[in-house]
Amino acid sequence: MNIKELTRAEEQVMQELWKQGKAFVKEIIEQMEDPKPAYNTVSTIIRILETKGFVGHESFGKSHRYFPKVSKDDYKDFAAGKLISGYFDNSAKKMLSFFIQENRLNIKETDELLRLLEKAKKK
Repeated sequence: MNIKELTRAEEQVMQELWKQGKAFVKEIIEQMEDPKPAYNTVSTIIRILETKGFVGHESFGKSHRYFPKVSKDDYKDFAAGKLISGYFDNSAKKMLSFFIQENRLNIKETDELLRLLEKAKKK
């Protein structure tokens, strides 16, 4: 699958679609934070997302109910890979070091990461 990068607005719409599973434009807007975007704006973004292959739809007369064609996990994998390759020389170690040095991880999160690493070592 060839995943493309989403704009900020496209990602906001996809986040709602991933949460809801299937939704009409009106239902997507209802769940978005204030100030809510205009109906036409979200409708246009949805059509762009369809063109990019992220969204499909079911027709109900003149209405369309939209659903994700790309899973959140697949996009998360793509976005994480892009972050690691673009900013951390393809090194998860460098990325993790950055988060630790910038105090982006609290003690509880650090302990949880250590547990995950120990678990991974045992496999």
